[in-house]
Amino acid sequence: MRLLHTSDWHLGQHFMGQSRQAEHQALIDWLLQQVQIHQVDAVLIAGDVFDTGAPASYARELYNQLIARLHQAGVALLILGGNHDSVSVLDESRDLLRHLGTQVIASTGAPQQHAVTLALRGSGQPGCIVCALPFIRARDVQQSQAGQSAQDKQQALQTAIQNTYQQVYAAAQVLQQELQATLGRKLPIIATGHLTTVGASSNESVREIYVGSLEAFPTNAFPPADYIALGHIHQPQKVGGFDHIRYSGSPIALGFDEARQTKQVLLVDLNENGLQAIESLPVPVFQTLAAVRCSLKDLPETLKTIATSANPERASWLDVTIIEDDYLADLPARVQALADGLPVQVLRIKRQRGTAAAQLQSEAMESLDELTPQDVFARRLALETLEPPLQQALTERYQSVVESLSHTENISGGAA
Repeated sequence: MRLLHTSDWHLGQHFMGQSRQAEHQALIDWLLQQVQIHQVDAVLIAGDVFDTGAPASYARELYNQLIARLHQAGVALLILGGNHDSVSVLDESRDLLRHLGTQVIASTGAPQQHAVTLALRGSGQPGCIVCALPFIRARDVQQSQAGQSAQDKQQALQTAIQNTYQQVYAAAQVLQQELQATLGRKLPIIATGHLTTVGASSNESVREIYVGSLEAFPTNAFPPADYIALGHIHQPQKVGGFDHIRYSGSPIALGFDEARQTKQVLLVDLNENGLQAIESLPVPVFQTLAAVRCSLKDLPETLKTIATSANPERASWLDVTIIEDDYLADLPARVQALADGLPVQVLRIKRQRGTAAAQLQSEAMESLDELTPQDVFARRLALETLEPPLQQALTERYQSVVESLSHTENISGGAA
């Protein structure tokens, strides 16, 4: 069984006013080529297939295109919901997509529902069993109790998630025995997850998902699966020194802090003896991002260097931080003048000692209908100088209010 493990595509992301549609289209084209070249049996996306709960129409079109093209190639697809994904959006076409060889697991349910098989290419016979767990919301696995301290809540959530994994793994073992009696061979078991684990290296474009409840899930709480395919952390990495517990990372850079990362997808080979090999496939850079930090004097040479080494088909997107000369009132105009005529696009200009919000090009300004309520709140919060715990508490409270309003609207809509 050869599995391609990827995650955190964030289809529909607007990056400082710029669409990622062309990059994601190029990514799909590239992925289909790799599937054919390496004879992949199944593709697994471990959460955050969309960037928001209400993805744009072109993002849904890309999603459907990926599913249709993999079906035409005879390749199974398993999609897990992430913290950015809407359960209702993923579920709306779940039954239809099953007929196209795609399984969608958007939320947490009965253990047996999460023990699924992925088919071998060509024969259609089961090739592996997956403990297919998406992003686990606290309300799906536990009930809050009065009088609990923050530490009690964190421990209770960790225990609840661990129990969920153990129950699904037990269901997978039962299925493994049943299929072994039928097929005459033992199928490997893999597990999935969309969460932060102990020891994982994060970055600024990752939204913390267990704020105030669970900071990181310990690796020893995972079941003894042959391979554990994780999503949520955008930087590819092994976890806790274990070769079989992996974050594939996002396939494109989702923030300037990811620009220097080598993005990848993982080819995972398994058989009845378990995990056999893991190979990293580097993803080409479809859009150059660069974070520049220099004086105004040194900026022209820096811009020329970037322009020379970048993709000639697309202007490089820049995040410019000016040092030494950051007191100048007309700094944005000076930076833009230096960039004019070069294949670069300055998306953000920052002063080293300044605390002002990012300066965007006028043509790159976003309208409110391009932003989610969470995006607006996050950008407004970024203007404040608050301690991280207070920022986290405010974010959690705001999310709770938004969810309650959404729930009220759904009830009102149903009554109407």
